[in-house]
Amino acid sequence: MSSIQIIRDFASPQEGFSRTLRIYTPDGYDPAASDRRYPVLYLHDGQNVFAHPESALYDTWCANHALDSLVREGQLEPWIVVAVDSRDNRLSEYSPWDEPRSHVLARGEPYVRFFVDTLKPFIDSHWLTRQGPAWTGVMGSSMGGLISLYLGWRYPELFGRIGGLSPSVMWSYGRLFHEWTSHTHRWTRIYLDAGVHENIDPVGYWMFYGQATRDFYFHLKNLGYGDHELHLVLDPEGGHNERDWQRRLPEALRWLLR
Repeated sequence: MSSIQIIRDFASPQEGFSRTLRIYTPDGYDPAASDRRYPVLYLHDGQNVFAHPESALYDTWCANHALDSLVREGQLEPWIVVAVDSRDNRLSEYSPWDEPRSHVLARGEPYVRFFVDTLKPFIDSHWLTRQGPAWTGVMGSSMGGLISLYLGWRYPELFGRIGGLSPSVMWSYGRLFHEWTSHTHRWTRIYLDAGVHENIDPVGYWMFYGQATRDFYFHLKNLGYGDHELHLVLDPEGGHNERDWQRRLPEALRWLLR
């Protein structure tokens, strides 16, 4: 059976505090019996990722159930999933750049350095991971989607599979559009989705996710990303919540991780 291990108080020296890790290993993962290597998917907002007694109290993505089913049906090979909990200041921690309209100061760079310099080396040294961008993914929703895209753009040699569910690409006046100006010329697979009419006003201005995600998809297409590298799903009924991300997750995983 698959299992979930929780590591609390995992130090993030780049940020100056500790985080909680939730690590899913698939059925059959047994370092004592096999040296098989597994690809790894990293996820943000870890408390919302798994169906587990110690996850968030309300809806989660139920990623463990989705992966178990996809592997059992032969649609995916087994993956390790590393989910990193967010903290109270998640808007800043997932912000690569300041957002002056909502007075959010960027704390994304220390979080990114934690991912690259501390978290990924730790996982690669303690689990049987298959390394390289084709076998390493990063995914998140909303601001987690933005920081996932940022990680894939900044470190394409590390993260080749990038998932943005309702990604906040309009953040900081659409700064990601202005920074991501060329194809990385690395192995790449990018999944984007949003609700067609999805919009929220959490920080003092309306964020229209359907239009912004569609615009970013065509932005990447114009940079030369092909259909085998880039996929867009626009959900006619999609809202900005865990229930809808849970509903779309199997399709996202099926395309992104195959």
